[in-house]
Amino acid sequence: MAESLLLAVNKRLACDDFGKLLLRLAVGGLMLFHGLHKLFGGVAGISGMLVAKGLPGFIAYGVLIGEVVAPVLIILGVLTRPAALVLALTMIVAWLMVGMGETFALDKVGAWAIESLVYFFIGALAVAFLGAGRYAVAKNPVWK
Repeated sequence: MAESLLLAVNKRLACDDFGKLLLRLAVGGLMLFHGLHKLFGGVAGISGMLVAKGLPGFIAYGVLIGEVVAPVLIILGVLTRPAALVLALTMIVAWLMVGMGETFALDKVGAWAIESLVYFFIGALAVAFLGAGRYAVAKNPVWK
């Protein structure tokens, strides 16, 4: 009885392409909010951090590629795997810039201080390994 119920549930929920779409929407959609904030609010804060570390401030505009362009491509399912890798790299850079000191810390509510960085990093890697799936704007597999 229990086994047949579990088999029925498993069969009903076996929608890999829909799961890939949900993952793309979550990872790309939530990261896009971060990117839009920087797009409309400016990247001066990031530029200042880079200059303080001895790097040229203009490379702060690269965050717009990682947090606006890559998420839009992920959401649409266009160049999904490369875009997801760009997002994962962006999260590594974010960790190096602002998260290293918080790697072993908890925030004021007990959550891991860098959990959003890790979420986006792991989510982006999952998208890179899984690909866009059937529900993508790009229909040619080369562009997915």
